Amino acid sequence: MAAPEERDLTQEQTEKLLQFQDLTGIESMDQCRHTLEQHNWNIEAAVQDRLNEQEGVPSVFNPPPSRPLQVNTADHRIYSYVVSRPQPRGLLGWGYYLIMLPFRFTYYTILDIFRFALRFIRPDPRSRVTDPVGDIVSFMHSFEEKYGRAHPVFYQGTYSQALNDAKRELRFLLVYLHGDDHQDSDEFCRTTLCAPEVISLINTRMLFWACSTNKPEGYRVSQALRENTYPFLAMIMLKDRRMTVVGRLEGLIQPDDLINQLTFIMDANQTYLVSERLEREERNQTQVLRQQQDEAYLASLRADQEKERKKREERERKRRKEEEVQQQKLAEERRRRNLQEEKERKLECLPPEPSPDDPESVKIIFKLPNDSRVERRFHFSQSLTVIHDFLFSLKESPEKFQIEANFPRRVLPCTPSEEWPNPPTLQEAGLSHTEVLFVQDLTDE
Repeated sequence: MAAPEERDLTQEQTEKLLQFQDLTGIESMDQCRHTLEQHNWNIEAAVQDRLNEQEGVPSVFNPPPSRPLQVNTADHRIYSYVVSRPQPRGLLGWGYYLIMLPFRFTYYTILDIFRFALRFIRPDPRSRVTDPVGDIVSFMHSFEEKYGRAHPVFYQGTYSQALNDAKRELRFLLVYLHGDDHQDSDEFCRTTLCAPEVISLINTRMLFWACSTNKPEGYRVSQALRENTYPFLAMIMLKDRRMTVVGRLEGLIQPDDLINQLTFIMDANQTYLVSERLEREERNQTQVLRQQQDEAYLASLRADQEKERKKREERERKRRKEEEVQQQKLAEERRRRNLQEEKERKLECLPPEPSPDDPESVKIIFKLPNDSRVERRFHFSQSLTVIHDFLFSLKESPEKFQIEANFPRRVLPCTPSEEWPNPPTLQEAGLSHTEVLFVQDLTDE
C-alpha cells in the first residue's frame, strides 16, 4: 500500500517522490515531499539543492552563512598517499639547496604575510562563487592551451553536479585540484596526467573533475577537501549512503605509480559500490512490488465498486419494476372500478322495458361473444343507443363491442359517428318485431 502522504499525489508526482528519495537517501517521505514542493516538483533542481546542502552550499530556500563544501572526509579509513620531493644528491645538490633555502623561506613567508594582510583589506574574491560552470570551462581552455587536447575527459559541470552524477551512476569520482603557483603542477600535467595509460584508466573507470584553486569553484572545493600540497587528487564515491573521500594522492606522482594507486583504491572500495547497487536493486524491486500491490489493490477496489454499482442498479431496476407493476395494478383497479360505475350508471339510465302486449315493442335476442343469450324488449321509437347502453350494463358484455344484424348483414350504428352523429331509432334502422342481434367483441382491436 502507498504511504498515507502519497494518496493525494498524482502518479507522476509519486514517481518523482520515490526517485528523489532514492537519489538523496532521505528516509522521511514528508521531508522529500516538502523539498519537492519547494522546487515546484522539479526533481533536478531539488536534488541539486539537496546535494548542495549536504556539501555546505546554502539552500536557496534557507540560506545559512557561507561555509565550505562538506563531503565526508572524516572517515578514518581514507587511503592517503603522499609523494615527497626528492632529497638533494651530492655536494653540489646540497650546496644549491642550502643557498636557495633562505630565499625560498623569505619568499613564501612574505607571500603568506601579504595574503594574510590582504584579507583584512578586501575579502578573497575566490570566496564568492558566481559562475561555477564558467570557472570549469575557463580552466579547461587554459589547460588545453598549455598542455594540449590529449588529456582525460573533463566533467563539464560544477562539483555538485559531478557528485550528483557519480552518486546516481554509482561511479568513482576523481577530483584534481590544480595549483597554478606550485612548482610541480606543470610537470605533473605534462608527464602524468596526459600520459596515454593514465588517460585510458580514468576515462574507462571513473568520472574526472578538475579545476584550478585560483578559480572560485576550485577554491570552494579546496576548502572542503583541505589539501596539503599539490598536485592533489581525491577519489570520492558513495559509501554508507554518503559521498565520501576514500583516497587522497598528493605530490608529484609518476604515471605508473598513479595507475597503481588508483587501481588499489578502486579495488579496495569496489565492494561498497556493489553493495550499494544491490541495495538499489532491492529498493527498486520493493518499489516495483509496492507499485504492483497498489495497482492490484486499486484494481480490486475498482472491481468491488463495479460489483456494488451493478448491485445498486439491479436493486433500482427491481424497485422500478415493482413500482411499475404496482402502478399497473392500481390503474387496472381504477379502470375496472370506473367501468363498473359506468355500467351501473348506464343501467340506471335505461328506460323501462315495454310490455309484451305493446304493439310498438321489439323483442331482441342478443347473442354474446361467450355464446350466452340475453333477451329484452325495446320500443321502436327508442334510439339504437339504448340497445348499446343495455348491453354495456351487462356483466357478461365486453368493454368494447359492436352490434351486428344478420339479414341483411350489417353493423348497427349504435354510437355517434361522422356518418351518424345521432344514431337512428330501432324503426329507422329497419328492425322487425323480433330480431336476433350478434355482439362482436372489439376489446383487443
